[in-house]
Amino acid sequence: MSAIDAPKGVVEYLPPESATFLAVREALAAPAIAAGYGYAEVPIFEHTELFVRGVGESTDVVSKEMYTFDDRGGRSLSLRPEGTAGVMRAVIQHGLDRGPLPMKLWYAGPFFRAERPQHGRYRQFFQVGIEAIGVDDPALDAEVVAIGDSGFRSLGLTDFTLEITSLGDSTCRPGYREKLIAFLDTLDLDAATHARAQVNPLRVLDDKRTDVRRQLVDAPLMIDHLCSDCVEHFAATRAYLDALRVSYTLNPRMVRGLDYYTKTTFEFVHHGLGAQSGIGGGGRYDGLMAELGGQPLSGIGFGLGIDRAVLACRAEGLPIADERRLDVFFVPLGDAARLQSVATVGELRRAGVRADLAYGSKGLKGAMRAADRSSALYAVVVGDRDLDAGVSQLKDLTTGEQIAVPLNQLVATLKEKFL
Repeated sequence: MSAIDAPKGVVEYLPPESATFLAVREALAAPAIAAGYGYAEVPIFEHTELFVRGVGESTDVVSKEMYTFDDRGGRSLSLRPEGTAGVMRAVIQHGLDRGPLPMKLWYAGPFFRAERPQHGRYRQFFQVGIEAIGVDDPALDAEVVAIGDSGFRSLGLTDFTLEITSLGDSTCRPGYREKLIAFLDTLDLDAATHARAQVNPLRVLDDKRTDVRRQLVDAPLMIDHLCSDCVEHFAATRAYLDALRVSYTLNPRMVRGLDYYTKTTFEFVHHGLGAQSGIGGGGRYDGLMAELGGQPLSGIGFGLGIDRAVLACRAEGLPIADERRLDVFFVPLGDAARLQSVATVGELRRAGVRADLAYGSKGLKGAMRAADRSSALYAVVVGDRDLDAGVSQLKDLTTGEQIAVPLNQLVATLKEKFL
């Protein structure tokens, strides 16, 4: 019978490399926790309607990339392709929008899109996200952006750029939309692209084809057609970013893949990842809560790619995590020694020392090979004769130096080394 492989388009993290994944996830979440964001754990699947209404039926995410299925009751469900809509649904359902505002939440986990797999683009991918809901304040926009920037910089990443723009709001967006459609109607575009322009013309600005991009050079830009309120909001956001000493680049041609973005919009772009250069991004979504049946409250958030950040760290040669999983490895020789070692390992683990032992019927050579492969810094060899003498043999697996340590001092000796 043949073995079963993982589905195409997923990435797996296993020891020792998984230590880097965990370290990156913790680093990206830490600035949000420090800023008072509470943790939210929401479902991996939701009613399909949530994403149709929240993300946008015309987006590629909803129309082409969602994993959608009917449950046993005939209800249409979808694996979550992004995090904001599900978090917003939970906030509305549980009345969190009726408490103190802004409601500040962070989350982490897997998301799913049926895309063509590439290096850095997976069908199951992992993100850390935050949402700040209920207050339209440029200072909050700057806080959210700064949290993302801080997370990446805490990893030691330097070869990335923060790009920002404003996508306007319901006051100025409609007029700009008409101007953009009128411009696109004059271009030599295929029928499918013209049809897409009628539904969501901004999406055409993100077209990667050379012949299309050449025609878009003189396209009107949203940043040049903002209403006075959006101009002031964007200027204030930039002033707060300057106060926070967050470096950024203006990118008036930025287009995000989700329909709900308004006003401040941003993306982190890493220069060492090739085509899949976006490592995270987000923006304000002032109409989303009302669209999902809640109060007309504003919000802003981001999703930072854990997978992309791992690749970015590798591209910059950054040693993010200590891949050593153990501090000490016990090699018991004999039944009495094994019983003693099990008890000592348990005591060390309770104290916070990472400890393991050679299980099974390995002899001394096999057990020492296991110790060498364990990544531990020390091995403790205990035989029945050692028990009679009240000692253990403590071996430094880096230098090979070995010393005798009284059994009644072993735990204290190891705690002193590692705690």
